[in-house]
Amino acid sequence: MTTTTTDAPTEAPAGATVVPGSDGLLLEVDGQIVPNYDATFTSFSEGEVVSGLVVRIDKDEVLVDIGYKSEGVIPNHELSIRKNVDPHDEVELGEEVDALVLTKEDQDGRLIMSKKRARFEKAWRRIEAAAESGDPVEGHVIEVVKGGLIIDLGVRGFLPASLVDIRRVANLDEFLHTTIECKVIELNRQRNNVVLSRRAVLEEERKEQRQEILDRLQPGLVVEGQISNIVDFGAFVDLNGIDGLIHISELSWSHVNHPSEVIAIGDTVQVKVLDIDRDRQRISLGLKQTQADPWQRVVDTYRIGDDLEGKVTKVVTFGAFVEILDGVEGLVHISELAPHHVENPREVVQPGDNVRVKILEIDSDRRRLSLSVKRVEGQILSAHGGEFHDGDDDIPAPALSAEAPAPVMPGAEVEEAPVAEAEEAPVAEAEEAPVAEAEVEEAPAAEAEAEDIPAEDAEQA
Repeated sequence: MTTTTTDAPTEAPAGATVVPGSDGLLLEVDGQIVPNYDATFTSFSEGEVVSGLVVRIDKDEVLVDIGYKSEGVIPNHELSIRKNVDPHDEVELGEEVDALVLTKEDQDGRLIMSKKRARFEKAWRRIEAAAESGDPVEGHVIEVVKGGLIIDLGVRGFLPASLVDIRRVANLDEFLHTTIECKVIELNRQRNNVVLSRRAVLEEERKEQRQEILDRLQPGLVVEGQISNIVDFGAFVDLNGIDGLIHISELSWSHVNHPSEVIAIGDTVQVKVLDIDRDRQRISLGLKQTQADPWQRVVDTYRIGDDLEGKVTKVVTFGAFVEILDGVEGLVHISELAPHHVENPREVVQPGDNVRVKILEIDSDRRRLSLSVKRVEGQILSAHGGEFHDGDDDIPAPALSAEAPAPVMPGAEVEEAPVAEAEEAPVAEAEEAPVAEAEVEEAPAAEAEAEDIPAEDAEQA
């Protein structure tokens, strides 16, 4: 049993003298040598911390032998900073405990002590030393409160939710009744205020890991990571100790309005390292680079002049975008939407419409595809509501006579004119009297009147 004591008394009680050489343990009274029992008792003052052995555990108190003339009493509410504790959960019989002396003798003559206050004093000294040195402290999570966790350090420490982990923790209950290490970031003894950060400990542990990962990573390497956060301009990937960024433009081969359309927090993904800024410890990643490039399929499969089906994905002022493969869109310029003049592309098509298109141009370097709706044979524009119909529909195509050739489409004379007609019409005539695109667009009715106009007049027009 260990105690915090003062020296044994050397003065003898009234009427007695201390026997020399006995260290005050023997007295001479009326010529007789007797033991000095008071000298065997522990000497202490109120407010001191003493140690003793637990000799009894009751429902509402614990008795501790500290070597005094009476056993010390620790009331239930002085056992722990926790509320409504069971004494059997705090101490065991025969266990040595520290306790602070509150009252040497109360109105009932009892020695009252406090285990929690002794622990409180020792904890403050430990916390103050840790705050000064920057070393972490260990504590037990005893409560989940609004905004964070309560940590038992001998005093109540508060761990804000934002500092529990490097990432946002959705459910703080998973930390309840666990032991964790934190750094002291704020301390106020007068207000008994201790603010902690577990995140600071984790970040320090990961510093060496981050450097090791940076040394290992190289541009072009494909690695696995977990989506840790999503923002408007992209997504962050945890590469087991350091974050990399996938810019929104590198998430998919197709257009992405928001990263959440492609990935979710917690997803495990394969990403390619695009660039590393070792000085700033920043890593640029690509997700689409680990997936098959649909553009390559376009290059391998399709040629200029091919007809194929697609879906309108977006309608803009200058035309419409049509998806012909997953992740591959081409532009149908407003001038290629219909044989007649179109003021607003939405007069002709809407997002979600299925249309047939002809490939006009494949720009491999710029990854751009130019398409046309009006040049697809058998697909004509209805005069009712601007809908497209196949040649088998009930709406007939405008009749074209042999005397009046069909209106010339810019850049497509050879495709639309039969070979025989191309041989009969010299190139010089085509150069001297081209059919102006503006005239065709502004006067679509000319197609219907073509049969009544002599060829000579048509050349002069």
